[in-house]
Amino acid sequence: MPDDARPGLRVTPALVVPEAELSWRFSRSSGPGGQGVNTTDSRVELSWDVARSAVLTDAQRARALERLGRRVVGGVVTVAASEHREQRRNREAARVRLAALLADALAPPGPRRGATRPTRGSVERRIAAKKRRTDVKRLRRPPQD
Repeated sequence: MPDDARPGLRVTPALVVPEAELSWRFSRSSGPGGQGVNTTDSRVELSWDVARSAVLTDAQRARALERLGRRVVGGVVTVAASEHREQRRNREAARVRLAALLADALAPPGPRRGATRPTRGSVERRIAAKKRRTDVKRLRRPPQD
């Protein structure tokens, strides 16, 4: 299916980013392509404005902005693809990369880990290691009269 006929970028089964919210930029790539790399705009940058998107809830937006961190500049997240010789394949790679990045950022946090006590064996190993370290340092000291 051509890129123009797609309804949008499917991030999760419940979330589809409309094609109108995606912004594409093309430039010359430094990647594979031989001499054609000097004339073909095969590098692709795909951007999406997370802060102003209409498809996200406020909770999803806050979680995405927090988890994406430094990848978001001015509320916009951008991915680049230049590993293929053809712009079409780089477009698809950028779509896949952005979808995976957003799905990971929007995933709900996992269950909280409950506090546990250390096992008796681990406590004994820690104390034995501390005693060995004490002995090593004691041997480095000058002799006491």
